Amino acid sequence: MAALEAERADATAQVLDLDRAVAGVVEASRDSNADDEHDPEGATIAFERAQAIAVRDRQRSRLREVDAALGRVADGTFGRCERCGCEIAPGRLLARPTSHTCVTCADARR
Repeated sequence: MAALEAERADATAQVLDLDRAVAGVVEASRDSNADDEHDPEGATIAFERAQAIAVRDRQRSRLREVDAALGRVADGTFGRCERCGCEIAPGRLLARPTSHTCVTCADARR
């Protein structure tokens, strides 16, 4: 499925970019003598680092979801709800190709 492969490539690129961003923030703070707690800029550095790590972790999660969807394509279960076994509506898969449940089962989980 081309959409999933494209999404995988995008997520992978973003994870790599964010890994570099996190490393850059860590390296920048390493070059400073001040610690985050007592440096007026420290809170900003700590915030930037936490922000980059959080975004990277979300992208890693997205990548795991895409890989799981590609696994379902490979084993022939893509497009079937993991809970009830019914077909997932094509519109849902178009909007969210990593969906693993139908709308009914997704709503029931909320």
